[in-house]
Amino acid sequence: MAVIRVELAGRGYDVHVGHGLLDNAGYLARDFIRKDRVAAVADRNSHAAHGGRLEAALGASGVGVDWFIAEPGEGAKSWGVLEKLVDWLLEHGVERGDHIFALGGGVVGDLTGFAAAVLKRGCGFVQIPTTLLAQVDSSVGGKTAINTRAGKNLVGAFHQPALVLADTATLGTLPAREMGAGYAEVIKYGILGDPDFFAWCEANGAKVTAREAEALEYAVTRSVEAKARIVAQDERETTGTRALLNLGHTFGHALEAETGFSDRLLHGEAVALGMVLAARYSARLDYISLDDANRVTQAIASAGLRTEIAALGMDCTGRDLAAHMLHDKKMDAGTLPFILLRGIGEAFVDRQVAMEDVAAFLSEQLQAH
Repeated sequence: MAVIRVELAGRGYDVHVGHGLLDNAGYLARDFIRKDRVAAVADRNSHAAHGGRLEAALGASGVGVDWFIAEPGEGAKSWGVLEKLVDWLLEHGVERGDHIFALGGGVVGDLTGFAAAVLKRGCGFVQIPTTLLAQVDSSVGGKTAINTRAGKNLVGAFHQPALVLADTATLGTLPAREMGAGYAEVIKYGILGDPDFFAWCEANGAKVTAREAEALEYAVTRSVEAKARIVAQDERETTGTRALLNLGHTFGHALEAETGFSDRLLHGEAVALGMVLAARYSARLDYISLDDANRVTQAIASAGLRTEIAALGMDCTGRDLAAHMLHDKKMDAGTLPFILLRGIGEAFVDRQVAMEDVAAFLSEQLQAH
């Protein structure tokens, strides 16, 4: 088991990574339980797969669980579900000093974290991520949000968890597609800032997606360590350092919007495609070589992830996709920063990108292959 400390100004929290942590949740989370019952949020799938284990772990410490069950998928990150959750938490007497438990993937973590941020002006929460994507990315760093008609994650708050328990055993129930989507966020850390880890991913990515225990725990630990370093430097994304974590996301969110934020394209799959597009666009601007862009493409393809947006069969133009980007929450003074590459392991923020050129580039990609 590994314990990674996320150090923040005047505070911090631990991220535990290991096999079987959920069964010890009552002990590991003991400092964040004040009553004989806790409120917990899960989606229907994570509750069915892991809810009993959490109940047993907390029950061994004399603590019961009250469950709020959401439907799986991005639809749970909505005003309507947020309202129901907040009302439910108030009905169950959750106080500012209490901690809500979030058991599930990124959707559950985002929804629970945002509810915790606004409930009585802020109460605590404990993240128990059960997907690879959530374990290496969304459960760490304190970004919480819901979606709106205008786009993804446009309403939210920075609200850090008190504790993260990343039990790699929970990944055993994930469909292969979800493992691939999560792996996109693993390899992202190599592409944006760690060429040695990228090379490790090239050699070991298949072991990670096949859930080989040693490779999986290493990948999760290395990813969390990378994110913890970045979050410690730029918690609220004000200096540009944390913005590097958005590699692939500007392109990816546009693809998600065009496909209706649905199971047609999972978030991790969108990020994977977005990183391919970011690498190719970087090559188009002569920031990196075409060989480096192809290396990124091949590494993502080898994990079974799509690398061509034409394969999505979208009925749209490059201009349509670029229009989605204009709703991106990173827009500032009419300018949209893009995370591009000067090399593998060397991401940077480019604030001079011409959206007309992006639209033309995307039109070419839609017609390719």
